[in-house]
Amino acid sequence: MSAGSIGADPEGLLTPDRFQQVAQEIENAVGAAIIGQRDAVRGTLLCLLGGGHALLEGVPGLGKTTMARAFASGLSLEHRRVQFTPDLMPADITGTTVLTQDDGGGAGAQLRFQPGPLFANLVVADEINRAAPRTQSALLEAMQEQTVTIGTVTHPLPQPFTVLATQNPVEMRGTYPLPEAELDRFLLKLLFTFPDEAELTETVTRTTAGAPPALPQVADAATLNAMIRLARSVPAAHHVIGYASRLVLALQPDRDDATELARRWIQLGPSPRGAQALCVAGRVTALLEGRANLAFEDIRAVALPALRHRLLLSFEAEREGVTADAIVADALERVVAEAA
Repeated sequence: MSAGSIGADPEGLLTPDRFQQVAQEIENAVGAAIIGQRDAVRGTLLCLLGGGHALLEGVPGLGKTTMARAFASGLSLEHRRVQFTPDLMPADITGTTVLTQDDGGGAGAQLRFQPGPLFANLVVADEINRAAPRTQSALLEAMQEQTVTIGTVTHPLPQPFTVLATQNPVEMRGTYPLPEAELDRFLLKLLFTFPDEAELTETVTRTTAGAPPALPQVADAATLNAMIRLARSVPAAHHVIGYASRLVLALQPDRDDATELARRWIQLGPSPRGAQALCVAGRVTALLEGRANLAFEDIRAVALPALRHRLLLSFEAEREGVTADAIVADALERVVAEAA
C-alpha cells in the first residue's frame, strides 16, 4: 500500500494531514488547561484516537480529573462523570429497569430501561479504585464489548466510547486493587508526576486567579470515529507486529525466551491484549509522527504505558522495590527488532 493510499479514510472523511491537524488542536486545547503532564496528555490522546480506554494514576491533586474533564470539554461529545465510592452499586453506572406509568396516563404501567452514566461517548470514572470490586467489574462488558446487558437484553453503547479512569496509588487508604481482567482492558496506564517549581507556580497562578477559560470544542463524534478508523487502517508489516509479539513473550516468566528479570520477578505476564495495545497505540503514534506505516520506534514509544499494568509482580518484587517499568525497559533493551 502506498503512502498516498494511507490517507483514504474508509468513508472519505479524513486524510493523514487532517488527522494530525485535529489531533494537534485537541492536544493544544487540553494543554491550555493542564500545566505539564505532557506524557499523560499525549497518552490519553492515543487512547481516544485508538478507540481504547485510559487509566490515569497519581496521588490526589496532580490534575488527573482536571485533564479528563478537559478532554471532555474540548470534544463535542456526550460525556458523564461518575465519582466512584465504596457504596456505589453496579446499577448506578450501568442503569436499571424501572416501572413507569404508560404514556397515555392510564392506570397501566410498564417496565422501561433507564440508562446509567455509562451511556455516553466519554465517561470519566473518578477514583475508580475506591469502589468495591463488584462495581468495578460492572465495567468489564462495557469496556470490551461496547455493550451493557441488563437481564436478558443487551444495549449498545454510543460510539465512540472511551473510559478515562483515575485512580490513586493502591498504597493509599480506602482503595481496592483493580481486578487483573479490568486492568487488561485499559489500552494504556498513564502516570502523573509531581510538577517542578515552574509548573507548580504556573498551576497555582492559573487556578487562583478566577474561573478558568472555556476550552474550544475542536472535534465531534463523527470526526473522532473517522480518526479511529483511519488509525486502525495504518499498515503494519509482519516483522513489526512480530516485534510487538516478542516483547510480550519476553515478559512471560515460564518461557525459555523470557528475560532474566521476567523469570525472577513476574508472577503473570501480559495477555495477548498487550501485543494488541502496542500495535493500536503504535499506529496512532505513527500517524501523529507523519509516518505511513507502523514502525519499530512506534512500538517502543508506547511500550511502558501499554504493558506496565499488565504485569503481575511477585511479592518478592514488591518487597525489593522492583517496578514494572524497570522490567519492561529491560525487555526493550534485550528484544531485538529484526528487519524484514
